[in-house]
Amino acid sequence: MTENLFKWRHFEKEIILLCVRWYLKYPLSYRDLMEMMAEREVIVTHTTIMRWVHKYSPILDGRVRKHIKLTNDSWRMDETYIRIKGKNAYLYRAVDSTGKTIDFYVSERRDKKAAKKFFHKALGAEHNREPRVITTDKYPATEMAILEERYFGEMSCRTQHRMCQYSNI
Repeated sequence: MTENLFKWRHFEKEIILLCVRWYLKYPLSYRDLMEMMAEREVIVTHTTIMRWVHKYSPILDGRVRKHIKLTNDSWRMDETYIRIKGKNAYLYRAVDSTGKTIDFYVSERRDKKAAKKFFHKALGAEHNREPRVITTDKYPATEMAILEERYFGEMSCRTQHRMCQYSNI
């Protein structure tokens, strides 16, 4: 199956996977990778590396997620304001009690709809256990999103929701 993914490619699969892995793991640009490959006497353009990342990163993500260790059932969730390329955005993030990242979600808005999307994404991940306790700040949209997730069956009714005014992860 892996051979079919790389069929008719100009470069060998080891070079493609190395570039994709380095791009995903380290803060490198496509041009940085192009220079690193040139040092190894492999001439590849930055746009080719970009196409590899777009094509193979979802496949790698799907295969790697199966091997991620389970998180525990005590979640701490918070949202924070960030700027991405000069535009305002909100980063929703949850960690378990040991500090392992459960999931994250970036949204243009800080509202109930964005919080629901985040919880739906986090609850749907295979490496996450259903939460026993969720600790959040006292933001009303997050509270409503948790109540709706409980009501519509995504989250168990036994899940306890704790609110702490100063919940900064």
